[in-house]
Amino acid sequence: MENKMEKRYGLPTAISMVIGIVIGSGVFIKGGKVLSLTNGNMVQGIAVVGIVGLICIICSLVFATLGSKYEKVNGVVDYAELALGPKYAYYVGWFMTTIYTPALCAMLAFFSSMMFLQLFNIPAIDFSTGQVNFAAIGVGAGFLMLGFGVNALSPKLAGKLQVGMTVIKLIPLILMGVVGTIAGLINGTTLDVLNYVNTPAYTPVDGSGFFKAIVGFTFAYEGWILATSINSELKDSKKNLPRALIIGCCVTIVIYALYIWAMSSVGDVETIKQTWPFGESLPRIAFSKLFGGAVGTIVYVFITISCLGTMNGLIMACCRNMYSVSARGMGPRPEFYGYIDEQNNFSIKSAVLGMMSAGFWYAWTVALWMGGPGLFGQIHSCEWLAWEPDEIGIICLYLMYIPMMVGLMVKAKELGFVKRFILPGLGVLCCLFFCYAIWIGYGWKQCVGFLVFFAIVMALGWLIEYIRRKQDAAQAS
Repeated sequence: MENKMEKRYGLPTAISMVIGIVIGSGVFIKGGKVLSLTNGNMVQGIAVVGIVGLICIICSLVFATLGSKYEKVNGVVDYAELALGPKYAYYVGWFMTTIYTPALCAMLAFFSSMMFLQLFNIPAIDFSTGQVNFAAIGVGAGFLMLGFGVNALSPKLAGKLQVGMTVIKLIPLILMGVVGTIAGLINGTTLDVLNYVNTPAYTPVDGSGFFKAIVGFTFAYEGWILATSINSELKDSKKNLPRALIIGCCVTIVIYALYIWAMSSVGDVETIKQTWPFGESLPRIAFSKLFGGAVGTIVYVFITISCLGTMNGLIMACCRNMYSVSARGMGPRPEFYGYIDEQNNFSIKSAVLGMMSAGFWYAWTVALWMGGPGLFGQIHSCEWLAWEPDEIGIICLYLMYIPMMVGLMVKAKELGFVKRFILPGLGVLCCLFFCYAIWIGYGWKQCVGFLVFFAIVMALGWLIEYIRRKQDAAQAS
């Protein structure tokens, strides 16, 4: 009997996974960051939402084309193999396994902790010193371990939770988007916020601020590609995966634009800007102003659940990463990490490795990037190490998309002109734009520092694969 995962998910789960991964803490946290980086310019803030959303739509259309052609074990790795062969697929899978997905899981665990502690007015970080609260570290670590435990032991339950939490997380966003927009237009606060750019208090932002906002908000949209991790477990995936990607991305753009616009109901631009750098208090301010303090707190419970839903979707993908590499007979001990447990038809060993990787990035995030609990001095202020693992990892993945899109243009001779050349060509331009944005927005030191780290991790992946091939050759002889 072939050792494969069962077809357990339908189109609703796939759509829920796209929306569930994408919509979460990103918009609640990065929304305040965007409005701060644009210095309260609401039009520029909405432009950031639209630009990043359009890029994601274009890229999702490219991958929807690939999804209609190919199905194996993990969408993005499958597509890398289709475009450039198994070796490139291995390195994409290795990057997803070691850096991209576990780093996002770690960041979401901490953000979920931030939102949860806001319910009790406990700050997660002392912004005057940059030090992280021990309570925030512990709660975030607990969320991370719980998420991996549920996904590894009961993947079907994790899928059902994803659908439920997706519905829950849409409640505060739609409520705020609709009611906030109406209230802002009626009481005039929207006009006040829009007119802020004409007041003496407004200082136009330079290019780096706008590009920083674009890079920062990629986090709010990111994750749609991870829905492809359930490719082999999705019923009729060649039709349902493209549908899920396109529907999920379009719904997300509309909801985000409404939510960011509704922030104008706060009325005071300075209050919005003061929620920098994370903006986790902005939703409470906005909801409390519209609905009162009690309702604002209740809605914050929904926001916390939505953040946990995003984390759960990321963990669903993280648990499957090493399996997707091992299923190709590559990486460390493929027969070990590619084994499907008979009891729950899932790769427990792949999930455990995913949890260990996420644990590493969780420690990196709270200790180095955020400053830690006063244990690491000023190492987190070093520009070579100060890159945000989530944001720069996302841009690096877009850089790795470029060869896949070029490969589609070269190999997919059966496709029409639009699908073969126009969409992938636009996708390449979008990916290059993201790379330019992070270089201008964050500076060359952070970019080069991350690329050095990236090169070391990729070299380790090459060494592991080289040793495995040598061992296989020795056994065959």
